[in-house]
Amino acid sequence: MSHDARPAGDDSFGGSVGDALPGSGGKPSREQTAAAYGVPAPSAAAQAAHPDTLLAAERLEDLQRVQAEYVNYKKRVDRDREVQRELVLAGMIESLLPVLDEIHLAREHGELQGGPFAKIAEKLEAILAKYGVERFGSAGETFDPAIHQALMHTQTELGPGVTDTTVTHVMQPGYRMGDRVIRPAMVAVADPA
Repeated sequence: MSHDARPAGDDSFGGSVGDALPGSGGKPSREQTAAAYGVPAPSAAAQAAHPDTLLAAERLEDLQRVQAEYVNYKKRVDRDREVQRELVLAGMIESLLPVLDEIHLAREHGELQGGPFAKIAEKLEAILAKYGVERFGSAGETFDPAIHQALMHTQTELGPGVTDTTVTHVMQPGYRMGDRVIRPAMVAVADPA
């Protein structure tokens, strides 16, 4: 067997490597390739279009793309601005939590009965309420780990018909702004019998 001899299977298509396939007539045209992939052939009007018309169509597509990018950018910036506003407001409220805790304790101990400090406390709570800040957590609520933090588990007798773990004592109230929990309520809980 010489070096030029090829195995029988290599020339089964009737040519050597690199030759066009039989019946293909050489390299396929652009139209044949487009048709093979299901791309419609351009119309005669499109083929004969003036170069300025093609350039104008290309520029129009570019303009539409840039406008869509700008609209998406503006929406993203507006959304990010709102998120940033909420984060700043939540940070400010977190810094006020010790003051709000002292006001709550003073109210529980009867130290806010009339007087100028009671008015200041009411005004502060009213201002925070405008921003959607509310205090939560009270004895008798069903324990929810999303808004309560259980610090103690007690063996307290719960009322009849109670079937869920229940808050028995609130050590520190929680605060939320809308759906966002700024601080969970620190509570003691008891299980039903």
